[in-house]
Amino acid sequence: MRPGAPVVHDKDVATARISRPQENVVGEAHGEIGDVEAGFAEADAVYEDTYRTQRVQHASLETHGAVAWFDDDGRLNVRTSSQTPFLTRRALYALYDLPPEQVRVVAGRVGAGFGGKQEMLVEDIVALAVLRLRRPVKLEYTRAEQFYGATTRHPFTIRVKAGARRGGTLTALQLRVVSNTGAYGNHGPAVMFHSVGESMAVYRAPHKKVDAFSVYTHTVPAGAFRGYGLGKVMFAVESALDELARRVGLDPLEFKAKNRDQEEPVSEPVPDGWLVGQGTALAMIATGPPGGHIADARAALLPDGTFDLAVGTAEFGNGTTTVHRQIAAGELATTVERITVRQSDTDVVQHDTGAFASTGVVVAGKATLRASRALADMLLDFAAATLRVPRTDGRLVEEAVAHPGGRLALKELYEAARAVGVTCAADGHFGGTPRSVAFNAQWFRLAVDPGTGEIRILRSVHAADAGEVMNPMQYRGQVEGGVAQALGATLFENVPVDARGEVETAAFRRYRLPQYADIPRTEVHFMETADAIGPLGAKSMSESPFNPVTPAFANALRDATGLRFTELPLTRDRVWLALDAAGVTSP
Repeated sequence: MRPGAPVVHDKDVATARISRPQENVVGEAHGEIGDVEAGFAEADAVYEDTYRTQRVQHASLETHGAVAWFDDDGRLNVRTSSQTPFLTRRALYALYDLPPEQVRVVAGRVGAGFGGKQEMLVEDIVALAVLRLRRPVKLEYTRAEQFYGATTRHPFTIRVKAGARRGGTLTALQLRVVSNTGAYGNHGPAVMFHSVGESMAVYRAPHKKVDAFSVYTHTVPAGAFRGYGLGKVMFAVESALDELARRVGLDPLEFKAKNRDQEEPVSEPVPDGWLVGQGTALAMIATGPPGGHIADARAALLPDGTFDLAVGTAEFGNGTTTVHRQIAAGELATTVERITVRQSDTDVVQHDTGAFASTGVVVAGKATLRASRALADMLLDFAAATLRVPRTDGRLVEEAVAHPGGRLALKELYEAARAVGVTCAADGHFGGTPRSVAFNAQWFRLAVDPGTGEIRILRSVHAADAGEVMNPMQYRGQVEGGVAQALGATLFENVPVDARGEVETAAFRRYRLPQYADIPRTEVHFMETADAIGPLGAKSMSESPFNPVTPAFANALRDATGLRFTELPLTRDRVWLALDAAGVTSP
């Protein structure tokens, strides 16, 4: 962004959809509510500082890979490790000028994604090779290629300024955000826009201002990552409000929520000479992009009386396959074992935007609910017509439609329908608008050894507003996994680049991931709420647990040491050096 810096993409602004190519700004956002300068003038205390977050690799065990071939009908088939088979299909037929019906993309079960498999990184290459060679072609990234050629989490620099009165009322909140999107735009503008949305909206202030920039650099490109920018800006906002609370003489927890439980929790014993602190943070996330997120599903009765459910959304460890089965089973009065799921295949439904933006249950699940409910109505209507009984006399039970005179087996119903040319199938659609909103709060109590910089997490508690919890075990797993992954980004993980912009950690032996012993047991508490938008009252719980972890940890570290750390990761050497420089010793 500096004057005279090399231009990464020298393009015409009218056609390139780049905000300011000559200044390397791919996208930017500016907005103000009220007058922040007046708000700061009204404040009794103002806090301002700069926070920095690092590159993080998604570290999916399955790397990016795809295989492509022509089938007997001359259609291009691509099987890929992707969260977005429908978007990939659209990109492929547009890129190679193929008829849409001549391209099929199948994802199957994906070996984890975390946002990193939203983009087309290998599919276009294998498709081009097949188009030229007319033979099957496979490409799978090595682990080193995953670090060099795939995407990372965006590095962010956030300047935050906040003001409040002595009573704890926020008067103004201001952000200046610069996101390093790397050599290509990828998700750069979208992540930048999202990062300053819910992170600002979660707190009330009469005066707010945002200036945000997504900037090209000659480095490995960044892309979508769990939390989609929110966790990084929340690290700055939550840390700043924690500091601001201290400046107006309030406990940080009181400042954020006046009615907190003051009871001191029971934790691990603290070693002699260690510093102890606690911290909390709140996160808010909206489901899906503002423009909507489309999902289609189709439910059908099979000849043996079981059901087929076709959904477009991908399964990559998010557990949506199980939840979709549960939704369908509930509507069709059957068991999950009697429902076969076909998914992540562009041949099975009309469209699904993809398994990202916390939409697998809230959006795609709503399509499944509507398809299953429509099929149930169809079966009851047809059974009533076949038996010549009122529609209200029938009800679906496992393997049959029950009525006052007995039972009509679903197998018989299928045959009766086929005999008159009726297909027992129904479609469901949801456009993702309006958007559902979920909230998560994290609390840590930790101890720090001032002589070595070692940090021990004494207690970890997470509260989740998950709406109606359909599968408590899976939801708990999402929360525990989100906390674990966020602790990795908080404490260890970093993808540094050298002076030439080359990645220095192209292997797991040089990239520090959290291990089992690094992760504490996290107490998970679900709030008893219900959502009017999501299926059967459910909310999302895939990305949102990640977001409050880093700021809660940073606030606990500040409470323990008296020092505010503004740059990630919070490695042991970085913590010790800061403590040593400040002369912090044992209590």
